[in-house]
Amino acid sequence: MAGTGLPTTMDIPTKAVETSINPPKDLDAGALFVLKSKGSWLHCGYHLTTSIVAPVLLSLPFAMGLLGWVGGVMWLALAAVVTFYSYNLLSLVLEHHAKLGHRYLRFRDMATHILGPGWGRYFVGPLQFGICYGAVVVCSLLGGQSLKFIYLLYKPNGSMQLYQFIVMFGVLMLFLAQMPSFHSLRHINLFSLILCLTYSACAAVGSIQIGSTSKAPPKDYSQSDDGANRLFGAFNGISIIATTYASGIIPEIQATIAPPVTGKMFKGLCICYTVIIITYFSVGISGYWAFGNGAQGSILSNFMAGDKPLLPSWFLLMINVFTLTQLAAVTLVYLQPTNEVLEGFFADPKRDQFSIRNTVPRLIFRSLTVVIGTTIAAMLPFFGDIMALFGAFGCIPLDFILPMIFYNVSFKPSKKSLVFWINTTIAVVSSALAAIGAVSSVRQMVLDAKTYRLFANM
Repeated sequence: MAGTGLPTTMDIPTKAVETSINPPKDLDAGALFVLKSKGSWLHCGYHLTTSIVAPVLLSLPFAMGLLGWVGGVMWLALAAVVTFYSYNLLSLVLEHHAKLGHRYLRFRDMATHILGPGWGRYFVGPLQFGICYGAVVVCSLLGGQSLKFIYLLYKPNGSMQLYQFIVMFGVLMLFLAQMPSFHSLRHINLFSLILCLTYSACAAVGSIQIGSTSKAPPKDYSQSDDGANRLFGAFNGISIIATTYASGIIPEIQATIAPPVTGKMFKGLCICYTVIIITYFSVGISGYWAFGNGAQGSILSNFMAGDKPLLPSWFLLMINVFTLTQLAAVTLVYLQPTNEVLEGFFADPKRDQFSIRNTVPRLIFRSLTVVIGTTIAAMLPFFGDIMALFGAFGCIPLDFILPMIFYNVSFKPSKKSLVFWINTTIAVVSSALAAIGAVSSVRQMVLDAKTYRLFANM
């Protein structure tokens, strides 16, 4: 692509006409059964929103506390612009290859075709699998914490342990994990979209309510005087913000769209980022305003003063129920890459998806996937610290670096063009942030190591 303009859907060459008959031939069972291409751009928007806008956004006030007002708002806005641009580039590359007769349904398929077989098999595939399954473990942990919060709200001296609540959440996921395909989640993900708008509004209202009363703690917006702590804290804040915008499954979501796909992903991204702007900025700014540097890892924790709720119990119950329910939807979305891999190994694409031959293995291996994820979450309640390290190594490459490389390799823009240098700059800066973020995550793990123990009641 020559010239200096930024890429748009209209820039894609039209050497071949996209029709409904150019998905890959001889699909394996994973692509055929899990990544069914039946959805609309609206469904795509629901899937995108659920994959990105999750309860982890409740950590944004904490991230802003590490960066300050100017740095926090700036990085929140910059991450939105860069990820929207990055995901749109990834979509354009997929559309480009679909027009040429090669529709790729998985991230690893893209990497294999564009960069070579080794990149798909040994880098992108394992990286995506680890990130997505790690997200399942983290969601199980957060689901258990939400259930425990609800329990302690009404029984402050209760004796039940965190791992028991994680198991309860796992039992729920055992049933929901049997949803047959990504497309079958469209109604659940619409409900998820509504839920994230609702609990974000509740979190913002709760922060403003507390911050406007005498219950509010003293507001301190100052940064640490220690240079090292301030620097590592800033990079930790940037990593948190980058992770809240991460998806890692953009090609799989685009695979659910019925052909022709041109322009549909862009519309889905517009839905998703409308929700992102409403939720991220309202929660981040209101929470940081209300609690300053005292904002905790989840802003909901600031709604309690020890065992005493600062807001009505029914209000806190409502927020946690909304959060808990959306966590189930997010878990389902990030189970899809695992489901796709398992179906590819154990299902027969020549038999009906709901035949006994395919149903029994699906039931067994999806249940086993949930059981393993739940067990890890219960054993390692500090898994969030570990996931921060994987996020630096995984989310940033998949969402900030590879889309730039894919675009430059596929479209070969002139080295004098604006788009080439924008892509190159984003890839280089993101690589540096990934390295520094990994160091910050390891440092945080070392600082928190004294609290680590199996089945801890955190």
